[in-house]
Amino acid sequence: MNRVAVTGMGIISPIGNSVSAFWQALQEGVCGIGMLTRFDASEYKVKIAAEVKGFDPTQFGMEFVEARRMDLFTQYAMAAAHQAMEQSGLMGQVDPHRFGVNISSGIGGIHTFFYESEKLLKRGPGRVSPLCIPMMIGNMASGNAAIKYKAKGDCVPLVTACATSTHSIGEAYRKIKDGYLDAVLTGGSEASVNPIAIAGFTSSMALSDANEPENSSLPFDLNRKGFVLGEGAAVLVLENLEMAKKRGAEILGEIVGFGSTCDAYHITAPEPTGDGAARAIKNALKEAGVTPDDSLYINAHGTGTPLNDKTETLSIKKALGEDAAKKAAISSIKGSTGHMLGAAGGAELIATLLALREGVLPPTIPMNTPDPECDLDYVPKTARHEQRTLGLSISLGFGGHNGALAVRSGK
Repeated sequence: MNRVAVTGMGIISPIGNSVSAFWQALQEGVCGIGMLTRFDASEYKVKIAAEVKGFDPTQFGMEFVEARRMDLFTQYAMAAAHQAMEQSGLMGQVDPHRFGVNISSGIGGIHTFFYESEKLLKRGPGRVSPLCIPMMIGNMASGNAAIKYKAKGDCVPLVTACATSTHSIGEAYRKIKDGYLDAVLTGGSEASVNPIAIAGFTSSMALSDANEPENSSLPFDLNRKGFVLGEGAAVLVLENLEMAKKRGAEILGEIVGFGSTCDAYHITAPEPTGDGAARAIKNALKEAGVTPDDSLYINAHGTGTPLNDKTETLSIKKALGEDAAKKAAISSIKGSTGHMLGAAGGAELIATLLALREGVLPPTIPMNTPDPECDLDYVPKTARHEQRTLGLSISLGFGGHNGALAVRSGK
């Protein structure tokens, strides 16, 4: 079995369009949530979102005309992939037939779908773009990245709702670990801040309607009411550790475990005992080879919905045992980023890797009123300078999809 290194990371997020900007904002407890600017939300119950700001695709290796032929979720993915590939120095250093891509999206080109549907209804079928379908379908982030970086190996994006990028990274890890590929460009992307997504999530009672940007996404808080829709992309370069060392790449971290399970319970609600998520956590940690000397940092899914946070707390306790759970340091970054849906797991894995690498645990914000049913150490309000040896990133998706990735520092 091969060991799997992380050699590149890239991100487009509501709190920064580079890994350094994202990490600095997380440490400072910056909130990227604001009033909706993409459309007139005056008649909507929910009027806030965590939007990406100041994004210009031409700053990330894309020509203007090229970018116009991509849905926004693909643009975000290509921008994050550009950052990750630049950092890794992998281009030209791997056999194209041993190089794969798995950049996935929970929803895909809903931006294109919505606005082309408007054209159809208002102006007729002849006005629908010939690029509608290739811009809309969810595999196009992977397809475009594979074309750009000449990756001719496995290129199979997947969809598990809010767990999408965690499962994408986990499956990429397995491909390298088991010897099928030498490197994979992997992660997730989402661009669904538009009228239909806001209306749909609101109708499903998933979104917070507090409409107070800094007091709306409340992970593990007693007053939480729902998540805040976010967007962006997070992409990592994974590669065979020995190959990375031979070519002199900087090792940013190592993926050491992956767990994937299903609740098989409900299309949106988590299974109340937390058993499914607990099994995913256990499987990831078992594969990681936890030792008595390990200290654990967990980046939780922590959506700020009433059911998720309570159930996730139960899952952590069930997986680790009560004593070990209370020793773990846990945070949710969704108070800063909102919920980036299919990109969330990738962004949160980057945060986990940086927490281990830098010895800084990002805070859960705003955490004004702790919930007695969420009684673990959630690193409230401010970042904590503390070195942990093992990281775990948890993602839980609609449909009962549970994923957990275990990582160690590359130092």
